[in-house]
Amino acid sequence: MSAVDLPVITDAPKALKPPVDAAALAHKDLLDGPFWQRIPAYADVDEATFLDHRWQSKHTITRPDKLLAAIEGLVPQSFIDDAAAGFERAPMAVRVSPYLLSLIDWDDPVNDPLRIQFIPLDSRFLPDHPKLGLDSLGEQADAPVPGLTHRYPDKALFLVIDTCPVYCRFCTRSYAVGLDTAQVEKVQLKPKKERWDAAFAYVASRPELEDIVISGGDAYNLRADWIREIGTRLLNMPNIRRIRFASKGLAVMPMKVLTDEDWFRALVEVHDLGRRLGKEVAFHTHFNNAKEITAYSQRALQRMFEAGIIVRNQSVLLRGVNDTPAEMGLLVKRLGYINAHPYYVYVHDLVQGAEDMRTTVQTAIDLEKYVRGLTAGFNTPTFVVDAPGGGGKRNAHSFEHYDRHSGISVYTAPSVKPGQFFLYFDPIDQLAPEWQIRWRDPAEQQRMIDAALAAAR
Repeated sequence: MSAVDLPVITDAPKALKPPVDAAALAHKDLLDGPFWQRIPAYADVDEATFLDHRWQSKHTITRPDKLLAAIEGLVPQSFIDDAAAGFERAPMAVRVSPYLLSLIDWDDPVNDPLRIQFIPLDSRFLPDHPKLGLDSLGEQADAPVPGLTHRYPDKALFLVIDTCPVYCRFCTRSYAVGLDTAQVEKVQLKPKKERWDAAFAYVASRPELEDIVISGGDAYNLRADWIREIGTRLLNMPNIRRIRFASKGLAVMPMKVLTDEDWFRALVEVHDLGRRLGKEVAFHTHFNNAKEITAYSQRALQRMFEAGIIVRNQSVLLRGVNDTPAEMGLLVKRLGYINAHPYYVYVHDLVQGAEDMRTTVQTAIDLEKYVRGLTAGFNTPTFVVDAPGGGGKRNAHSFEHYDRHSGISVYTAPSVKPGQFFLYFDPIDQLAPEWQIRWRDPAEQQRMIDAALAAAR
C-alpha cells in the first residue's frame, strides 16, 4: 500500500468518560509560598530562614504556654483556656514545629485536622475505654532486650531513640516517647551505646531475622553518625535483608531533607551501601491528612526520589482527620502524586487520652472499599488493626467475629501467636445508647467479651 492509499482518520477517538471535573485533580494543588507569615510570630520570617532545619528545631514549641502565646490574637481566649486545660490532661508532652503550626486553620482551629492531632482541647476529651492499656500493643512484653520488639518471625522493631520532631496526641508509644507528663511517667529508651549493643547482638544471633524497622521515637532525630552506625552495623549482618527508617519528619519538618546536608548524606550513604550489598533500605513516613502535604513536602520527596530512596506512608485512621471517603481519597491520591506509596492505614490503637480521635473497624472497612480502584493498586493502602496484646497487624476485614452492637472485633494471628484471640474495641461513644450503658457495668463488659469470643470460636 502506497502512502496515498493510507486511510485518513477524520474523527477523534470517541470519549468513553465525560470530561474530568476540576475537583478530581485537587490532589495536585499543593500549598506553596510564605503561608507561615499569617502567624504573627513568623510574619517577618523569609523563606530561606523558614526552610533552615536548625531554625525550625530552635523555634519548635515545647511548652504549652509558649504555644498559646504564639497563637494569641488568632483565636479567642476560650480556645486558649480550653487548650491549656487539655495539655494538663494529655499523656504526651507538647512539641509543635513552626511549619506545623503554620498549617493549622486558625479561623476554625477546633475542627482543623492538624489541630486535632497535636493540640488537645479539654472540651473534646472522652473517657478512656475501660479495656485500654498504656502499652496496648504489648511491645514491651515481646522485647527480649530493652527497646527491641521481636514479634513477627523474620522482623524486629528497634526503638533507637525516645524523642520526635513533634509529639502526636495519638502516639501508641506514649509509654516511652517524650518527657514525663502529669499523666504518664515514661519508660526510658534513650540512645545509649549499651542498649544498642545488646539489640545488635540479639539481631545477629537470630538467623531468622531479615527485616529491621528503625524507629523510636523518630529516626528524624538521629544524628548523622548514628544513622551511619545503625545502618552499617545492620546491613553488614549476613541475615539482614531489609531495613526501614521510620519517621513522621517528612510530614512535620520537610526542610530537614532539604537543608540538613550531613543527615541526608548519611541516609543516602546507608541506602547506597544496601544497594551494593543487594539489600533494601527504605524510609517509612506518616502523613494523615492531605493538608499536611505541601509544595515543600513534594520537594523533599523529590530529593529522596532522585537518590533512589523508596518512601512508603503509614497513616492512622483518625476521627475528624481522614475518616471520610473524601478526606481519605484525597490523601491517597496526593501521596501517590508526591511519590510516597500509601502502605498502611492503621485503625487507631487504644491510646490514653485520645478516645475522641478513634473510630470504628466498620469505618475502616468502608473506606478501604472506597479507595480500592481509586488509583493504582500499589498506591492503595491496606487498612489494618494492630491487634491489642501483641497480635500484630491484621487486615481490618479479616476478623473472626465482629459485633457492631458491642463494638468488639476478634482477630487471630496464626503466624504470629497461634491459638490466641485478640480483641479490638470500637469507641464506646460510637455505639447505640443501650450498648453504651452496658459498657458502664464491668459484669456486662465481661459478658459481651465472652459472647464475642464464643462466636469467634
